[in-house]
Order: sequence, then C-alpha cells, then structure tokens
Amino acid sequence: MESSRSLKNHIIPSFVFLENFLGTDGNTITAVRHSPSILVVKLDTHVVPNINLLRENGVPESNICALIKKCPRIITTGAIRFKEIVEEVKEMGFNPLGLSFILAIFAMRGMKKSTWGRKVNAYKRWGLSEEEILVAFGRSPNCIMASEDKIMRVIYFLVNKMGLEASLIVKRPKLVNFILEKRLVPRASVIQVLQSKGLIKKLFYLPAVFEDAEELFLQKFVLPYEKEASKLLQLYKERLVFP
Repeated sequence: MESSRSLKNHIIPSFVFLENFLGTDGNTITAVRHSPSILVVKLDTHVVPNINLLRENGVPESNICALIKKCPRIITTGAIRFKEIVEEVKEMGFNPLGLSFILAIFAMRGMKKSTWGRKVNAYKRWGLSEEEILVAFGRSPNCIMASEDKIMRVIYFLVNKMGLEASLIVKRPKLVNFILEKRLVPRASVIQVLQSKGLIKKLFYLPAVFEDAEELFLQKFVLPYEKEASKLLQLYKERLVFP
C-alpha cells in the first residue's frame, strides 16, 4: 500500500491545489521554495481551514495569495492557533481588507506574547504610549519584528545623534527596519556634510531621505555633488559596492 504522504497520493495533489489557488506554476514554486513543508502537511486540516477563515473575515483572495507566496508556513499553522492570531490582529484594529492585515498576521505568527511585551516596552522606554505603538504597528507591522536591541539602537541614533523626536517612529515606523550602519548612518553623514558646505538647506526633513530608494538618494544627494564633497561621497559609493 502506498504511503498517504507519497508523491502520487499527497505531494502532487498538494502542488496542484496550490497551483489552482495561486494561479501559476511560478507562484507555486515560489511558495514551495519558501516552505517545502507545505507539500507535506495535510491540506484539509492545516491549510484549507485557515484559508476559509481568512475568507470568512473578508480578506481578499489576492492578499491570501500574497501571504502564501511570502510565507506559506503561516497558512499551515494549527487551526486553533491561527484563529487566535486572526482575532488578535482584528482586536488591534487592522482592517481585513488591507494588506497590513496579512502583514500583521505574518508578524504575530512567530511571536510569543512575552516577546511582544518586551518589544513594546522597548518603544515605551522612549516615551511612546501603547496606543502610539499600535498605530506604528498598523502602519508597518514589520516594526515589531525588529529585535529589542535594533529598536533601541535606531531610536537612540535618531534622538541622540540626529536630534529628532522619538514620536517620529509613529509616523515613519519603517525606519526601525533599516540597517543602521548601512543606511541610516551613511545617509545622515552625507546630508550633514552637504549642509556644512552650504550645498543644501539647513532646514531639511531628514526622515524622508532615509526612506528614499537607493537610486533616488544617489540622484538627489550623491551624483550632483561629487566635485564639491568628493571624499565623503566617494566613501558612500564604496559602501554600496563593498557593503
């Protein structure tokens, strides 16, 4: 008798199910590469109930597909735990119609309540209220996935080195997820040198610069000033080549 987890009886039917749901071979292969175990779990107990729960809560099919492609392991979470996560995310005020709902599930799935509490406390140390932290989480769920150390170091840099307010994180929570040494510090250094040479205005909104795509930052602040501030700007470009 063939094993219930055999290629014919389980793996191929699982692949076909995913292909029908995700629409293309490419999407299915992407999902399987992210988590090969999705071809092994029992669909009727570990996948279908979770997909149905998301549908019942009004999550668009496109967002469910995005979740499965990004991290299919989440959709294989036990049905009881998955329902708990969905309820927690709803209680936080996330709209099931928005992509942030899916991102919040992604963030919460692998996090114990004690870990959540420690990260919230890291933000609170800088004067943020729990309500403000939830607003930041709602805007960018990834901000709670950063380590406690990363949260502290980024906010310390923004507040104590750049003179910004910690409340900035509520409006721009993505900043926490940028690499301090490879993005925030080098860009801030470039801006400071350009300001010191009078090449750009002193009244400059630095947080927006941190979020610019790399190509845009180069076009706006590096390439036009290669002659006037060649030394530091050359160091910046070398960082891009040799991170």
